Amino acid sequence: MGNITESVDVNVPVRTAYNQWTQFESFPQFMDGVDEIRQTDDTHTHWVTSIGGVKREFDATITEQHPDERVAWKTEDGPNHAGVITFHRLSDAETRVTAQIDIDPDGLAETVADKTGVISRRVKGDMARFKEFIEARGTESGQWRGDVQPEV
Repeated sequence: MGNITESVDVNVPVRTAYNQWTQFESFPQFMDGVDEIRQTDDTHTHWVTSIGGVKREFDATITEQHPDERVAWKTEDGPNHAGVITFHRLSDAETRVTAQIDIDPDGLAETVADKTGVISRRVKGDMARFKEFIEARGTESGQWRGDVQPEV
């Protein structure tokens, strides 16, 4: 299983960065290979991706969410991955957004992509595009401030 950690400092307040990240349906605007995300309820999303000519659909569950702090998820079917996005206030107008993702490659192409750093570079690019996206907007496109407690 591959483990990826990438951070980006964005020039917006922590609340703005967090609020935008909860707008999962906007992810195709800055995530390479993500065609569509539909949020089906407060804790479930349906993803459609096209990566390397392979189209996949899968569901993911938000396993923990705390406003202005973190959003964690795991996939329910399809590619096996889980992760957490954390938000760290650096100043009133700057936030560090960190992605920590565990990916269990599925098949030869994903295994090679993981071993050669392709997946890590993709995450790094997605984080850089999130920075460009939110800084260009200057404000979030929406928000969901609900709190999801982890199952014990």
